[in-house]
Amino acid sequence: MEKERTLVLIKPDGVIRNLVGKIIMRFEDAGLKIIGMKMVWADEEFARKHYRDDLDEKYKDVEKKFGRNVRNELVKYLKEGPVIAIVFEGVDAINVARKITGSTYPNESLPGTIRGDFSHISKNFANENNLMVRNLIHASGNEEDAKIEIPLWFSEKEMHSYKTVYDMICFEGE
Repeated sequence: MEKERTLVLIKPDGVIRNLVGKIIMRFEDAGLKIIGMKMVWADEEFARKHYRDDLDEKYKDVEKKFGRNVRNELVKYLKEGPVIAIVFEGVDAINVARKITGSTYPNESLPGTIRGDFSHISKNFANENNLMVRNLIHASGNEEDAKIEIPLWFSEKEMHSYKTVYDMICFEGE
């Protein structure tokens, strides 16, 4: 299997709750390598580029049932404070990162995942009480998303190449 790249964002609630180190450690412990990292304050235009138009279709049932536009809420959430943007690289990095992250909704996330351990609101409670689900982290959903998201957040010049112990074990001939 080839090395992959994936984007992970530690959202404003993860930053203000001082969970950055704990979150990064989980990805590194799983053998993923940081090849790019920075702190960013997203503005409206940038947040809308990240949370693309296709989210309106994905969450149309929520808007119909509860009168809430999920994309607009996500854009607002991303702008609430600083975001730590990270590009991780490794074998099956996208799937590994998604497993570490946990389900989109914290109450559906298994213990041991970032959302399962550190975030605790259910989507039903949030919807019924007109609250935003703050789930600490974003991880690219698939290869297509990663290929769109990474260049949005990082230029090639901002990414770095180096060998870790995992590279030496898994990719000796490179």
